[in-house]
Amino acid sequence: MPLTLGTRLLRMQLRLTKPIARFATITDARKAQDQLGRMTAEMLKTKVLFQPVEFERFSACFANSVSCEEPCDRVVLYLHGGGYTAGGLDYAKGFGGLLASQTRVSVFCVAYRLAPEYKFPAAQDDAMEAYQYLLDSGYKPEQIAIAGESAGGGLALSLVLRIRDEGKPIPACIVGISPWADLTLSGSSYNNNVRLDPTLIRESLAYYVIAYAAGHEDEAYVSPVLGDFTGFPPTLLFAGSDEILLSDAKTIHKLLKKANVENKLVVEEGMWHVYPLYGTPEGKRALEKMSAFIRTRVGLD
Repeated sequence: MPLTLGTRLLRMQLRLTKPIARFATITDARKAQDQLGRMTAEMLKTKVLFQPVEFERFSACFANSVSCEEPCDRVVLYLHGGGYTAGGLDYAKGFGGLLASQTRVSVFCVAYRLAPEYKFPAAQDDAMEAYQYLLDSGYKPEQIAIAGESAGGGLALSLVLRIRDEGKPIPACIVGISPWADLTLSGSSYNNNVRLDPTLIRESLAYYVIAYAAGHEDEAYVSPVLGDFTGFPPTLLFAGSDEILLSDAKTIHKLLKKANVENKLVVEEGMWHVYPLYGTPEGKRALEKMSAFIRTRVGLD
């Protein structure tokens, strides 16, 4: 299906601002992402209520849809993107709130610790603590979905690897939106899509690797493309055809198939990194697909 005019114009705008991003600092990125999240949460204020939860090392909150279906005992553990270096709770509340509004399921937004102040395995430790919190709070594993975009998508996959390895109960499903799952940056799209990608910069990704996990790039808990996915729950993946991280999603898809895990990869032609977050017709279709997938897997539909 051809891209709509609005989507093509947005793509052009993103490409025009890409050179500016080369000079953005981590502080700049954090401010920009948090502002974007606050704007989205403000638009959802009549549809979603936020309930803060404080942990010793990080912050989190529930995004509860006002249309949540009683007894509201299903939940999505949401892990935000930002190259492991940006994205606070304000940012997480943005897409987390949108997901709660769409699915009518509570979403647990986790503002895990960020690099370079906190390096691997801090983010994964926080994600694991959040998952254990949900279990301890009475959510059954078959009532928990795990979702994440970009670095959060890779973190979602690495979290479930660790959950399985430690013998904890496996969640109902995983949704990965443009998951950053190869911090060795060795996939074919890291070269083939450099000019096509209107948002991501390969050099920036290389910097994030150093900031977050230097020396650990070849470990599956950092680069899930190096993992074994035996025993994983059903997984739904999204990627844009023109993004640098396309090969990450494709590799994960192949590994899941090899492990006989039910999974689907949606590659949207002409789209870019984390396109479901942008509110375009293509993004809205993706949001509807992931909502239907999550609701089915946690036993609502």
